[in-house]
Amino acid sequence: MSSLSIIVPAYNEERRLPATLNTLCEYLQGRNFDRAEILVVDDGSSDSTASLTREFSVHSPTVRLLSNSVNHGKGYVVRQGLLEASGEWVLFTDADLSTPIEDLSRLEASVQASGADGAIGSRALDRHLIGTHQPKWREFSGRFFNLVMRLVTGLPYRDTQCGFKLFRAEVAQAVAERQTLTGFGFDVELLFIARSLGYRLEEVAVRWNNAEGTKVSLWNGLAAFADPLRVRWKALSGRYR
Repeated sequence: MSSLSIIVPAYNEERRLPATLNTLCEYLQGRNFDRAEILVVDDGSSDSTASLTREFSVHSPTVRLLSNSVNHGKGYVVRQGLLEASGEWVLFTDADLSTPIEDLSRLEASVQASGADGAIGSRALDRHLIGTHQPKWREFSGRFFNLVMRLVTGLPYRDTQCGFKLFRAEVAQAVAERQTLTGFGFDVELLFIARSLGYRLEEVAVRWNNAEGTKVSLWNGLAAFADPLRVRWKALSGRYR
């Protein structure tokens, strides 16, 4: 892996972002990438997320800001980052670093061993790696969502919603060009498109700690259950060709 783009979708993350950017910059300094970048994609934040990132980038040129004037949704800004990334490999990770950046090595090892086109972090493959759990209702709804998702889409993955995913640049580009969903169910669409295009993605157990301040409301979570149906309908209508 000679070059890497890290995409950080951010919405009102002024409290967590400084520590996250410091952690990511320190990690990249310890690696021998020919080229690396951190793309913070601001989703129309009403706090100082954008200005904070802009100031940080003055002293850390590795960091770059993509800013939106209005809030579109996580799927929208991840797509924006995937299309803008310049690295040979592209990782997107949540702003709270629920999965530590060091676990990128787990994804790297998997794609190197298998020759896959990418790898997705999974909380379901080894739940012993979960340090701080979500509230029980969220864990239950997540497992139920995955069951519904697998039945509707045919995808084999046990955890599509972990926000820690690595793609080859050409995969990121091809998938993002066809992506349509902007809400929290966008992960299912990304993985469905990748699989339908013949790309192979490995599912890899990663560490994970629930962080306070999640942007996923109960309504967002319930609304996401319709997304697998939307993905299946779009596939049948030829939207992803």
